[in-house]
Amino acid sequence: MAVPKKAEARAATLRAAITKYRTLYHEQDVSPISEEALDSLKIELARLEEQYPELVTPTSPTQVVAGKPMPELKKVRHAAPQWSFNDAFTEDEVRAFDERVKKLSGRAQSYDLELKIDGLKIVFTYEKGKLVLAATRGDGIVGEDVTHNVRTIRSVPQALSRPVDLVAEGEVYLSRAGFEKLNKERAKEGLPLFANPRNAAAGSIRQLDPKIAAERPLGAFLYDLAQTSEPFPETQSDELAYLAGLGLPVNPEHKHADSLDAVFAYWEKWKGPSRGRLDYQLDGVVLKVESRRAQELLGYTGKAPRFGIAYKFPPEQVETVLEDIALQVGRTGKLTPVAHLRPVSVAGSTVARATLHNEDFIKEKDIRVGDTVILQKAGDVIPEIVQVIPELRPKSAKPWRFPTHSPLCGGKGSIERVPGEAAHRCVVSGSFEQQARKLIHFAGKSALDIDGLGKETVRTLMEHELVSEFDDFFELTKDELLALEGFEELKTENLLAALRAARKVSFDRVLIALGIPHVGEENAYLIATNFGTLAALGKASAEKLSAIEGIGPVIGASVADWFADHGNRELLARLVKHLKIQKISAPLRGALSGKTVVVTGTLPTLSREEAEALVRKAGGKASGSVSKKTAFVVAGENPGSKYENAKKLGVEIISEAAFFKRIKA
Repeated sequence: MAVPKKAEARAATLRAAITKYRTLYHEQDVSPISEEALDSLKIELARLEEQYPELVTPTSPTQVVAGKPMPELKKVRHAAPQWSFNDAFTEDEVRAFDERVKKLSGRAQSYDLELKIDGLKIVFTYEKGKLVLAATRGDGIVGEDVTHNVRTIRSVPQALSRPVDLVAEGEVYLSRAGFEKLNKERAKEGLPLFANPRNAAAGSIRQLDPKIAAERPLGAFLYDLAQTSEPFPETQSDELAYLAGLGLPVNPEHKHADSLDAVFAYWEKWKGPSRGRLDYQLDGVVLKVESRRAQELLGYTGKAPRFGIAYKFPPEQVETVLEDIALQVGRTGKLTPVAHLRPVSVAGSTVARATLHNEDFIKEKDIRVGDTVILQKAGDVIPEIVQVIPELRPKSAKPWRFPTHSPLCGGKGSIERVPGEAAHRCVVSGSFEQQARKLIHFAGKSALDIDGLGKETVRTLMEHELVSEFDDFFELTKDELLALEGFEELKTENLLAALRAARKVSFDRVLIALGIPHVGEENAYLIATNFGTLAALGKASAEKLSAIEGIGPVIGASVADWFADHGNRELLARLVKHLKIQKISAPLRGALSGKTVVVTGTLPTLSREEAEALVRKAGGKASGSVSKKTAFVVAGENPGSKYENAKKLGVEIISEAAFFKRIKA
């Protein structure tokens, strides 16, 4: 299968951007983007390469270890090659890793679970129990000699409890409290702040002057034994106990796991509040096969061990693509631009949109449609765009300008910028209520019939700037709803379930929901059965629509005008991504062919919509008014004026039970 040019170009730009950011991160301790956002870029590249193996290159970031030694520091060749773990972000990816381990080792394995400290990897070498060398990982083969700085870390012993020769690996980190204190001091001195504790730790260790490292509260945990002059421990847990027995600092928070359920429970524990109680930064849990013999059997790939994997916590920052910018209208008529995004999981939930606040915010960050952006959740609830990744910007991306009009506000010239403010608003008053009515109709019984989306709920969602257009309903998240007053767990789950159910909808119901002027249930049914798909309908002329029996020139022109509007087409393109539209066919000649039927009042078992659908299925026409052409009226309790009109005109009136007999005749 040929690789699409779009995928090939995306992979090339991803490789270049990742390589640039990894070089800055590992070699200069600089982070233009967060480590989580960098992980997100690497995930996208890995998935592209998995889908199209032809895109894999020998120098791809997915194939090589990052980092080169600094020229100022002495270079050392590692006694044992250094690796980095592959990452997993979902339970399915961990299960796939476990299946690979079973297949390659020939049986199920147990695991040692260790906290993944976000620091700087260091390789420690002891000879006859004395620390002789501490080196950075570098490119995995050659690292930097940073012994002079590591000797200043109080928790790292200069001598072991026994005169053993060994090479061990671990992580040097800066405590959270130390990081905050260090940045406060740098701010006072007018120095640039460190982006995170990992960069601060790396910046401390990769200095020529050991006084700098000595002044900073650095710590270390060792977690792997590469070489020893004594017998090797038989398991990973024993290995950690062995290192601790020599007086080396080992993180006490590790656990044996005989099942994936135990793995996931441990991960959940440290993903939650327990994580915040530690004075060092975590970004996941590392799974290592317990058996040393199995580890040796499984071996390594070009850059990572096959016997271990890093199960990362849900990222608080991710990258995604901004696909469109739409407007939301508030109760006062204020307009807010909203980014519609390629759906992405951030902080544990899927996000497909984020507020862009106002025109000045968009200009300041130079946000454009088509951009790859970094997204995070403010306060763990509200998604926001942090920055643009300019290296991944398509050449066709153009600066965004606030429109001068919108269907939310009315015709041309319907939008103005508020004098002296960054905000824009609708010139026409009442735009909020006008849009609220459209959204209420969209969710109503005659349209998508979304249970739980009544008038007040729709207005509440609009007031909190969560919905303004039809597609916004389907992008609501659990976090957003739970943050609203009155939305407890059950109500939230019920609404989300109703929205999922509403995605499967018949073509005629979609046409009703769009609120096209003059298009009611009967007309929508006629149009849907004549055109079959939205694509076909979108190309239809007013003349072709008008030619349909029962439609006529007024309705035909209204439908054609709606589909000709650029804003409506953009809205529809976003909406259909969320829907599974069911095609409906014109009925065969049935019991009510050629007959017009009116339904009125409250029927014993059927809603009016259900009864009218049965009329159409039987080949008849459901009408909203009684005339001499009406074949009969189906009446229930409290029938009202239609019942009286039928009596005056001598039109037959029947019950629901009689109606069932007619359509089965």
